[in-house]
Amino acid sequence: MNLHILAIGRAKKSPEASIVKDYMTRLPKGSHLYEAESRLPYGTARAKDESDKLLSLYEAKRPKSAKLVALDPNGRNISSPDLAQLISKWRDQGIGAAFFAIGGADGHSQHLLDKADERLQFGAATWPHMLFRAMLSEQLYRAETIIANHPYHKL
Repeated sequence: MNLHILAIGRAKKSPEASIVKDYMTRLPKGSHLYEAESRLPYGTARAKDESDKLLSLYEAKRPKSAKLVALDPNGRNISSPDLAQLISKWRDQGIGAAFFAIGGADGHSQHLLDKADERLQFGAATWPHMLFRAMLSEQLYRAETIIANHPYHKL
């Protein structure tokens, strides 16, 4: 199963971008980071534009069998083992890819949230956008290692 990140904004050369690149190369071959931007001013219209762009990327890149996960502050809080279990369940069901959508400063539009198969959060803290990308890419790698019973994840 390929694991993809859909994110708002373009990563420039930074420590966080290096972390994301490193973890993305550790994921199954074919996993990618896809980025989209909006030039609209912050607010509801921008959130809709960003969400529409993420959904367009999802529709263009997804195989026939894929899942869309919206990272959302109101989503279900998930632990690393629970994320691994979710990915493993989808893999066992023959799902070819999972796309994890990170919204912009105004979050996702309701349209994207309604289309998502899952709405997840990684705790109640607010994270800088680029740092959250790094954290998500690491959590996807950690999930892969948990599934493979690799010692990377130790409780």
